Amino acid sequence: MRRPLRLALWFAVPALLLAAAGVALNRWIASDDFRARLGAVASEALGAPVRAQGLSLALWPLPAVAVDGLSIQAHTPLSLQRVELRPRWLPLLSGQLRVQTLVVRQAVLPEATIALLGARASERNGGAAGGPGDSEDALDFSLLPRELVLDEVTWLAADGARTTVNAQLRLDADGWPREAEMSIVVGALRGTTLRLAREGDATAWNLDARLGGGRIRGPLNVGLPAPDAKQRRVALTGHLQTEGVEVSALTAPRRTLTGRLQARTEIAAQFPERVSADALVAALRTETTFTVNDAVINGLDLARAVSTVGLSHGGSTSLDTLAGQVSTRGKAIALTNLVASSGVLAATGDVNISPARALSGRVRVDMTRGAAGQVVGVPLAVGGTLDDPQVTLTRAALLGAAIGTAVMPGVGTGAGANLGDRLGEGLKGLFGGGREGKR
Repeated sequence: MRRPLRLALWFAVPALLLAAAGVALNRWIASDDFRARLGAVASEALGAPVRAQGLSLALWPLPAVAVDGLSIQAHTPLSLQRVELRPRWLPLLSGQLRVQTLVVRQAVLPEATIALLGARASERNGGAAGGPGDSEDALDFSLLPRELVLDEVTWLAADGARTTVNAQLRLDADGWPREAEMSIVVGALRGTTLRLAREGDATAWNLDARLGGGRIRGPLNVGLPAPDAKQRRVALTGHLQTEGVEVSALTAPRRTLTGRLQARTEIAAQFPERVSADALVAALRTETTFTVNDAVINGLDLARAVSTVGLSHGGSTSLDTLAGQVSTRGKAIALTNLVASSGVLAATGDVNISPARALSGRVRVDMTRGAAGQVVGVPLAVGGTLDDPQVTLTRAALLGAAIGTAVMPGVGTGAGANLGDRLGEGLKGLFGGGREGKR
């Protein structure tokens, strides 16, 4: 009896001591004093007041640290209802902290606040992120969590738009994503799901997104710089196919254009190994060839615009055909080779969309009139915004329309506008406005 009792004591005493140490450590971590010290250190590092309502430590079934009610005070506060951090066992036993799983629940992440914190961190590091010296230092991917779980995390854009997502991301040992799944539960793209799966050990993935009743899918590839490369730049390429996506689902809550989208998109970008989100967006280039079936342009009646030589706003236009090309350079968008037709209407032209969503461009609208099938063409200048598109005559075309109406009411209006527009372009070239095209 003594030997079993002695063995039991040998195991029980260390276990009790370990449990007591765990309880004491948990109480210390949960104390106001420890929380205040940790908040002071974090505030110093981020350059903004950091507050936490509670901290806790769990040892079973896996060691984990949780922070409740975490907030970073700024003009627009950043808040996280709960953050759970679970380290990896083996590195922890050797005294190294390596994160296995990071869980973020019910967080609000304002874009402006994150940009501000990033700028302050850059100043503390002695320069802008992505500077010449940064690329020489290799990133330590072992510090990244192997798994990331987002539970109702909201991104608050600079314009006030909110997007809430649920997501799971699993990383390989080299730091690149193995697989990722995301669903948008609140926001303009609500109902969208996305899945990303890696192809073996290559830096290549297959994207499969479901939105607007359709699908966007295709391969994405990341080309890494050679070890001896002087310029450490990463190349991103992609080839995406869009099938049956409702256009208004991509622009919600705006419904300037509705219809089912079929498209082929080529993606390309080159950027430094260390790059900010804004710099990555600025480096992105896309080329898309598209067709929209059963398209309706809301806020613009092209037939009435032709009849009133561009003086009419509002209404809508149903189209049998809408096709063209879209090029993006960062946040700027250019629509070229636009072709639209519907019954007696046919339109062609080019339109640019600025990062502020302002429209600019020219569209020629031809409309067949009368039993003889006479075609009246009117050149229109596109303006306004995506929310409020407008078409008007150029000054030269407006003068021509007035003359045409005086000479031959009805048909002469459109013919005069067309002639006036051509004369205006010719005079512009004669007096130096066409230099750019002669270079």
